[in-house]
Parts: sequence; C-alpha cells; structure tokens
Amino acid sequence: MPELPEVETTRRGIAPHLIGRRVTGVTLRRTDLRWPIPPQITELLPGQRIDAVERRAKYLLLHTAAGSALLHLGMTGVLRVLPPDALVGKHDHVDIALEATATEAPRVLRFTDARRFGCLLWQPPGATHELLAALGPEPLTDDFDGDLLWRLSRGRRAAVKLFLMDNAIVVGVGNIYASEALFAAGIDPRKPAGDVSRARYARLAAEVKRILAWAIERGGTTLRDFIKPDGAPGYFFRELQAYGREGEPCLACGTPIRQVVLGQRSTFWCPKCQR
Repeated sequence: MPELPEVETTRRGIAPHLIGRRVTGVTLRRTDLRWPIPPQITELLPGQRIDAVERRAKYLLLHTAAGSALLHLGMTGVLRVLPPDALVGKHDHVDIALEATATEAPRVLRFTDARRFGCLLWQPPGATHELLAALGPEPLTDDFDGDLLWRLSRGRRAAVKLFLMDNAIVVGVGNIYASEALFAAGIDPRKPAGDVSRARYARLAAEVKRILAWAIERGGTTLRDFIKPDGAPGYFFRELQAYGREGEPCLACGTPIRQVVLGQRSTFWCPKCQR
C-alpha cells in the first residue's frame, strides 16, 4: 500500500498541473471504487477551479469553492496527468478533465486502481469528512513530538509499533516506516508502548520525522504497483535498514534481522540493536 511519502510524492507531482485550472468535466467508467462515488463529483466538480491540492494522512484533497474531491490510492491506486486522448486501460476508472492554460494544453487527471481499494469521495465546503475527523497530527509538523507519544502511551500494553501506526495517535506512519523508525531509534517493536521512556519517545519522534522527510525527498518507497506520477520509481527502498531484510545481517552489528507478525503486518527488527 502506498504510504505517506508515496502519497506526498504524488501530491507534489500533480499539484503544479492542477492548481489554478478549471475542471471541464468528469468521466466515470465505473460508479464505485471501495465505496460508491457520490453524485457531487459529476454534478458539482465540473466548472470549478482547483485552488489547492492538499494531503491529509494518506488522503488527497482537491479543493474548490464548491467543495473538495477526496481521494485515497488504496493498495494499487495511481494518479497521472495525461493528454485527453491518452489510451484508456482496463483499470482507468476516472478522468477529471482540465482546461488548457497559456502554457499547457488540456489535460486529464486519471485515477487508475486495479484492485479498487481506493476511493473518490466529496467533502462539502467548511466541513471535515468523517474519514478525516478522528485523525491524529501530521508527523512532519510541530504538533507531533516525543512528548505527545509519551503522554498518549501511558498505560498502553499494545506493542509500540502498533501504537505508532495508530492514525488516532499520528497519521501516516505505515508499516515500512514504523519498522525503519523503530530500528533507527533502537526500540524493540514488540515492547509495550507504555513501557517506553520519555527520552526514547523523543528519539523515536525525531527518527520518524527524519526518515519520512528523507523518503519524500527520495521519491517514496517503490513496492509492487506504486510508481511516481512521471513514471519513474522511487529510490528509498534501496536504503531500507530493517524492513524486508529477514535473515540478512544487521547493517549496524551484523546480527541476523528477525521477522514477526504484529497486528497482521510483518515486522522486522534487530534483536541486538533494538531493546
């Protein structure tokens, strides 16, 4: 599943082609993805100018005066900005047509999703969609730090990795980056969240920020279906320290990396470096 850096990479890739442009039409080749596509997408979005492209957690919002189109890439979703006559593939479910500008011909924002676990929904002006209402802070903002993690973890017996992946605590720290941040911070992912000290949470928060920022700059982590909007793969996957390296020597101490399943997700850690 695309994680926060991949979604942010997508936002940065499509935003320059969308902001300030008017939507001239919407083509739905099916009426549902993970959920039914609401009628506002075809009734209210055409004719509107896209004023901003925002990311909230792993959601993308195309803001207009009439409301916002809310997109999630799911497991296999991809957004691309293409010529209107670009060949339509089997899994190309939505085209949002964009007017021409002084410097660019007409374009379409095409949503491709083979497994259809993504979504295209609508958020009215001044409202917060129910999918966004209970989300925690963004990890790359000042609202997220070690003190927040320490305070919210008191009394919790769940594994610290699952705690870190809880979107009510902090958004967008998915499986790959949680494993990498815990490795960098030297924390055993199986450790109860309530047993981690304030000082260690300070380091963990700092590593989350560092790793996510670095991954965004490197273009996200390419796994299976996800590629950047310009068609080039991300490169951060070549630099993973723990994730996906079961049995391989730890890059810090040489101890074989171990794997365990936590919350139905594969977790990788070094038994010597992470305590």
